[in-house]
Amino acid sequence: KILDFGLAKLIEPQKGFGSDGGTSEVATAILAQHSTPGMIMGTVGYMSPEQAQGRVKEIDHRSDIFSFGCILYEAATGRKAFEGKDVLDSLHKIVHAATPQIKDVNSLAPDELQRIVRRCLAKEPDKRYQSIKDVAIELDEIRQELKGVAEIESSVQPASAGVAASGSSTQLDLESTHQSAIGTTQHDVVRPTSSAEYVASEIKKHKSASLAVLVILLLAIGGLGFWYFSSRLSNTSQIESIAVLPFVNESGNADLEYLSDGMTETLINSLSQIPSLNVKARSSVFRYKGKDTNAQTIGKELNVQAILTGRVIQREDNLVLYLELVDAQTDNRIWGGQYNRKQTDLIAFQNEIARDVSQKLKTKLSGADEQRLAKNYTENAEAYQLYLKGHFFWNKRTPQDLRKAIEYYEHAIAVDPNYALAFAALADGYSSLSSFEGASPHEAMPKAKETALKALSLDENLAEAHASLCVISATYYYDFVGAERECQRAIELNPKYAQAHHYYGLLLTRLGRRDESFAQFRRGLEIESVSLIINKNYGESLLYARRYEESVAQFKKTLEMDANFAPAHDALGVAYEMMGRNAESVELYAKYEELRNQPQNAVLMRESFAKAGWQGFRRMMSEENSPANISSYLMAAYSAELGKKDKAIALLNDAYEKRNYRVTYIKVDPRLDPLRDDPRFQDLLRRVGLAQ
Repeated sequence: KILDFGLAKLIEPQKGFGSDGGTSEVATAILAQHSTPGMIMGTVGYMSPEQAQGRVKEIDHRSDIFSFGCILYEAATGRKAFEGKDVLDSLHKIVHAATPQIKDVNSLAPDELQRIVRRCLAKEPDKRYQSIKDVAIELDEIRQELKGVAEIESSVQPASAGVAASGSSTQLDLESTHQSAIGTTQHDVVRPTSSAEYVASEIKKHKSASLAVLVILLLAIGGLGFWYFSSRLSNTSQIESIAVLPFVNESGNADLEYLSDGMTETLINSLSQIPSLNVKARSSVFRYKGKDTNAQTIGKELNVQAILTGRVIQREDNLVLYLELVDAQTDNRIWGGQYNRKQTDLIAFQNEIARDVSQKLKTKLSGADEQRLAKNYTENAEAYQLYLKGHFFWNKRTPQDLRKAIEYYEHAIAVDPNYALAFAALADGYSSLSSFEGASPHEAMPKAKETALKALSLDENLAEAHASLCVISATYYYDFVGAERECQRAIELNPKYAQAHHYYGLLLTRLGRRDESFAQFRRGLEIESVSLIINKNYGESLLYARRYEESVAQFKKTLEMDANFAPAHDALGVAYEMMGRNAESVELYAKYEELRNQPQNAVLMRESFAKAGWQGFRRMMSEENSPANISSYLMAAYSAELGKKDKAIALLNDAYEKRNYRVTYIKVDPRLDPLRDDPRFQDLLRRVGLAQ
C-alpha cells in the first residue's frame, strides 16, 4: 500500500526496498527536491517550530508530535493553537508564543490534557515526548477514566445532515508532498454533530489513511469524555495524605538499587514541600521494601489515603518508570503512567514526576509551592546520581558503608562544587562515621562542621545543613546555645523535616529540659511515626527522665517494628538495669553485640554473668583491658555503679578528651548518679557546658 502522509522524508537508506535496487536513491532524490534547507514546507497552523524556521536537517518524528499537539488542542477548544492574522503572524507565534491554555477556552477540560498538550507543543524537540507511543499511553490513561462513555455516546441525537458545527473547524490535512504548503486552502468542514457519525464518515472518506482514522477516533472519544472526566474529578475530594513506597528495581542489576531508592526518596522530599499534603517519610515506607503488602493494609498502618508504587527499568542509557496511584481504602487504581527518559535527563525527569503526581492528587499549588516542588540542588545529572549512591550507603549506617557514602558525596561535589545538598550530606556522613565509631571524633567532626558551613554558604536556607550543624555543635564543640539556634532554624525552614525535631529533642534531653524534649520527639513521630531511631531515642529521653516503665514500653514498641534493630536492644538493657532486672539486661546487651557483628563480646557478657552474677558482669565491663572493648564512657558508668569513683572520674575525663558523644548526656544519665556530689564531676559538667 502507498499511504499519503503529507510531508515525509527518508531518514536512512533502505536496502532491498523492493525489486529495483535503486529505489532508495530515488526516494532520497525526491526528498532533496522537495525539502530544500531554508524553504518552509508544511501546513500553516500545524507546523513545528523547526519547520516554521526552515530547519530541515533538524526535522524528525518529533515534529509530527508537535503537529499532533496542535490537532489535540483544536479538538478540545475548536480553535487553532497558533492562529495569527496572517501567515507570517502564525509562523511567528509557532516559534515564539507560549503554549495556549485549553481552560481559557474550555473550562471543563481536565488538567491532564493540558499537560499532554504542553509537552507536545514544547518549542525544543528534546523537551517534547520522544515517542508518539508515550502520547498514546497517556491518552489511554485518560480513556481508562471514561467508562460508560459508549452509553453516553449512544444517547446523543445526531443533528440534521448538512448542519455545520459551531466554531472553527478542525482540518485533518493529508495533502500530497507535491502541494504548496503556504498556498494550501483551508476548507470549512461540514460534519454531523454526533462524534460517532463524524468518525464513520471520515472512515469512509479516508479508507487508506488508517493512521488518521485512529487519531480521529482517539480525539472523538476524548472530546466526548472531557465533560464526564472533569465532572468526576470535580467530585473527587483532594487527597491529603500519601505514602510513596520504595520503587522496585526491575533492571536485573542489584547495583542500580541506589537509583530506585534514590528516585523514591527524592520524590518523597519534593512532595513534602507541599504544605497541604501529608507525605510519609522514608523511614516509614522503606520497611515495606521487598514485601508484598496490599495497599489497604499499608494505608491502614500508615493512615494515608493513597499509595504510590513504581517500577524502574534501565535499558542502556534509558530509564523506564511505571507509576501507579492507588486508593488506600478501596485498593482501586486512581492513575497510572509510564515514563521513558534518558538518564541524562534524570533531574528534569524527577521534577516532572513530582508535578504529575501532585496534579493527580488534585493538590492546589501556589506559586511558591510550585517553586519548592521544582527546586533542584544541582543541574548536573552525574553529580545527582553520585549523591544518590552516597545516600544509598549512608542509610545502611555501618562504618564501612559510611566510608563509601563519603566517597560518593565527595565525588559529587568534585563534579558540581556548588551542590549544597551534597555538602550537607557529607557533613552527616562524617558526623555519623564518628558516632558509629568508624573514625575518631577529632578526625571526623571538624570536617563535618566545615562541610556543613560550606553548604550554608551556598544555600543559607538549607534545613538539612542547619540540622547537621545542630548535631555537630552539641556533640563535639559543646556549643549548646549555637546548637539550639541551628535546630530552631532548621525547623523554621522546613517544619516537616522530622530529623530536625529529632535532633532538637536530643539536644533538649541533654540539657535536662524534659517536657520540651518530649514535645519535639512527639512532633518528629507525627511526621515519621515508624522511624526506628526517633522511637528509640524518645524512649531514651523517657529513661533519662527516670520514667523507666514508659521507656520500656517505648523500646518494646520500637522492637515490634524491627526485632533486629540493635540500638533498641542496648537501650532496653539500660532500662532493665535501672529497674534491677539484671539477667534480662545482660541478655539484651549480649543480643546488641551479636546484632552489630561482635559475637565474642556477647559470649564474654553471658559467661561473666553466669560465673559471678551481676557484680562479676560489672567488673568485667569496667576493666580497661576488657576483651569486650567498650568505650571509656561505658566503663566509667560501670565503675561508678561499683563505687569506684576515682576510676569513674578518670574514665569520664578520658571520654571528654576523646570527645565521645555520650559525654553530652552526663547531666541526665542515671548510671552516673553516684558521682553527682563529687566536685570533680561538677567540674566536668562545667567544662562540658552542662553545669547544674
